[in-house]
Amino acid sequence: MTSIAVKVQVLTLFVVLCAVSTFGQSRHSSRGNDLEGSVLTVTAFRSDNKTDQIKVADLFLYENGVEQRIKNFSYDPSPAKIVLLVDNSQTLPTTVEALKKAAMEFAYEIFEGDQLFTIAYDEKPEIIQEWTDDAKKMEESLGTFRKKGNPYLFDALSAATTEVLLPLMPGTRKTAIVIIGDGLDRGSKVSFDKIMAELQADNITVYALQIPDRTGGAYRRDQPKAPVVLEKLTENTGGRLFSFDNAQDAAKAICDELRRNRYLLSYVPENSSSFEARRLLLLSDGVSIRTKAFQPPNIK
Repeated sequence: MTSIAVKVQVLTLFVVLCAVSTFGQSRHSSRGNDLEGSVLTVTAFRSDNKTDQIKVADLFLYENGVEQRIKNFSYDPSPAKIVLLVDNSQTLPTTVEALKKAAMEFAYEIFEGDQLFTIAYDEKPEIIQEWTDDAKKMEESLGTFRKKGNPYLFDALSAATTEVLLPLMPGTRKTAIVIIGDGLDRGSKVSFDKIMAELQADNITVYALQIPDRTGGAYRRDQPKAPVVLEKLTENTGGRLFSFDNAQDAAKAICDELRRNRYLLSYVPENSSSFEARRLLLLSDGVSIRTKAFQPPNIK
């Protein structure tokens, strides 16, 4: 295994150089605020199972209770970039073999063009496998999974966001992180609130395969309990929470909805301050729909 800060550096440099003409203008554009206004990534299903196209007229968007005018809502057919973030810590109540099996389910379910990046974390995040769609290559790399140390989940999430996914933006919008763990963090420098804001700012959807809480619901002084961490990360980024015991079904559901049910929504914020986080509420008529819970401050 290789330290993520070192190994991603070369990979990141190439991507950044290729995207410099757009990304170099400002980070502002990568955070869902383009010339066309603010952009949200949305997962949407017709509740009646009909195949009719979902239209702007079916949707109602609010910022801090103020209705916003939706400019565009369109299906996103682009490939997905999915980071698998696997808890590698000593006391996680499952086996290394079970973790390998759960991660491999995604290699079997991704669609053509999709790619996976696997990171395992304890006190630091470490690359297991860089971007690939090769199941055999991924299976070989998972042999480096282990169980050691404490889980620094929030630090690992921040590294996956800033060092792996953010360099792909703004060209790549269909990004997701899948946490395989119980949600426990013991020692991260990055706070829960900070990583939540980072994920929402960059429109990254979080999914989770939840392993039973090793603490038995113990109170956490400065952060939510482990199960609540996963609930909040998934709900507030427009993702979903699954049971680790149903990893095969979870991988299929996640890959299917990223390919078949992902949309882009754009709007120009009206009657709301761009210097503070704004609560989002997206409602629909006959459509089951999910997106992030907050629009972060619009600051370059």
